[in-house]
Amino acid sequence: MLNGIMHNVTIKVLTPALLEDYLKFFDEYAFADNPQWFGCYCMYFHFNGSNEEWDARPPLENRDAVSELIRRGKFQGLLAYVDGKPVGWCHAAPRMEMSRLGTIPELRIEDAERVGSIVCFIIAHPFRRRGIARLLLDAACDLLSSLGLSIAEAYPVKEAKTDAENYRGPLTLYLSAGFKPFRELKDTIIVRKTL
Repeated sequence: MLNGIMHNVTIKVLTPALLEDYLKFFDEYAFADNPQWFGCYCMYFHFNGSNEEWDARPPLENRDAVSELIRRGKFQGLLAYVDGKPVGWCHAAPRMEMSRLGTIPELRIEDAERVGSIVCFIIAHPFRRRGIARLLLDAACDLLSSLGLSIAEAYPVKEAKTDAENYRGPLTLYLSAGFKPFRELKDTIIVRKTL
């Protein structure tokens, strides 16, 4: 490590060929210290039902649904690897592909077709605070730019008290990467960066 950043990290854009790595990460590492969130598989922002329906949804249903999206190339993000093992995930995709964002009134925006959304960071517990999230964030901005989007947008929680509550990425991470506050909500600050 140099300046807190690990140098043996490889970042890969999620493709159908990486489906097994994605599932392995979520099945074994992602929520080892936060088991109450096991079963999300980062499907939440692609789910169009109510919060009650989401809460009642079995993990296997999310696993199957996200697997199908990945196979069809309809689910985007990045995996971080250390020594060939998946240790981190960042869900970054065109905002229009994350249908749930459009159903939350306070998150509705006028220019959604220009925006790429970054909605989730999960770093396996032993690898946190080593710069992996920053590497993922930089790669996410590159990915969104390569998709023709002109704005990266994220939704950090204002006062997260735990790593689990910081699943959208901490505000300090975004500010250090050049994001600026765009809109302040009750518990969230929407931040943006021009790509």
